[in-house]
Amino acid sequence: MSNNIARDSADSGRTASKRMITYDDVQKVYGTDPAEESVTALQDIDLNIEHGEFVSVVGPSGCGKSTLLHLAAGILEPTDGSIKINGTSVQSTQHQRKEVGLVFQHPVALEWRTVRKNIMLPVQILKENGAIDGDMDEYRERADELISLVGLKGFGDSYPNELSGGMQQRVTISQALIYNPSVLLMDEPFGSLDAMTKDELNLELLRIWRETEKTILFITHDLDEAVFLSDRVVVLSPRPGEVVDEIEIDLERPRNEETRATERFVELSTKLHQHFKSLK
Repeated sequence: MSNNIARDSADSGRTASKRMITYDDVQKVYGTDPAEESVTALQDIDLNIEHGEFVSVVGPSGCGKSTLLHLAAGILEPTDGSIKINGTSVQSTQHQRKEVGLVFQHPVALEWRTVRKNIMLPVQILKENGAIDGDMDEYRERADELISLVGLKGFGDSYPNELSGGMQQRVTISQALIYNPSVLLMDEPFGSLDAMTKDELNLELLRIWRETEKTILFITHDLDEAVFLSDRVVVLSPRPGEVVDEIEIDLERPRNEETRATERFVELSTKLHQHFKSLK
């Protein structure tokens, strides 16, 4: 693990024909007990996300965006249909949770652990559960590389209460990357941050994505953020959530602060906003 983490996936390259996340006719119903009132959160979800692709999911509040992501993470099980990560069913016993890194909206850091030790926490948990092997010293080296990658150099021995909200979220992203997953699942990771910090972390996330070549499924309620970050934006209908549109984002990469001022960004953002309003 001594190689620079920017080359983690360089041997595979960005292969557009390789499906990393597949939803096949997925339905999720809450309250399936006959004595309870059931709620269909998602239905008829067919969605493919390719290796190295950055896909955002948007839709009205309560349409099942987070449910969609939690199904891929294996936190929830579908009522019908199947989800595969890198060709293996999430529901199968062979599914390796280390294939997936999960980032929630709020930072997940223990206040009594330093930044470095918080980044190491997922490795310790997975190792205790037998999900990963390898020398812990290698992962400690990787943690130090990640601290530099996410812009926290010099803060490895700091504690969460000494960090800003944006810095804490960088720690959370590092936790998701520490065991080198193929896929990052991100559930509104910047939703609680102020606009300036969010814009800064959008740029940082694009840089990290470009350097590590992960596949990212990104949930957001911010339509401009979805356009700025993504290769493709998936639009869900009001509950029960169904895929009603997929918008290709053909903005040039790499993207920067000036991207949001381009005519094409405004066109795509306007199209998404108008489409979103039509769903209400």
